[in-house]
Amino acid sequence: MPLTPIQIATGLKAAVDAARAGLAQGGIPIGSSLMLGDEVVSSGHNQRVQKGSQILHGEMSAIENAGRRRDFAQMALFTTLSPCMMCAGTIVQFGIKTVIIAENTNFGGNEDFLRGRGIEVTVLDDPDCTKMMATFITAHPELWFEDIGTNDQDL
Repeated sequence: MPLTPIQIATGLKAAVDAARAGLAQGGIPIGSSLMLGDEVVSSGHNQRVQKGSQILHGEMSAIENAGRRRDFAQMALFTTLSPCMMCAGTIVQFGIKTVIIAENTNFGGNEDFLRGRGIEVTVLDDPDCTKMMATFITAHPELWFEDIGTNDQDL
């Protein structure tokens, strides 16, 4: 069943609020949320800087914050930035069938990987998320390139 405009707005807002919270803490502004129907089940943000973690990306944080569940296949995952391979693999692992991406301009992610596993992927091209991430990348390129797993800033 397709998501309604209200569900999309609610899920996106939760993800963006999480990204802004991460940025306010000195971290990378990538947020995510999980929705089941009209309810935001959990949200999370990238915490690599704050917790010195290699794996706490926004999507991983939202999934972790949802706790042990058996209904991930009925949920939609919202993320402010296209998922990396680690997060895409986790989405597949837990059977999430719908992924809504705010923007993929700053990082193309692994959308084809997700689609190839039958996951419905929608990119919103949200200008506010695109600007927030681009501003962060310009101000903190070393953190950004570390986050995407490379030190090569010429990519």
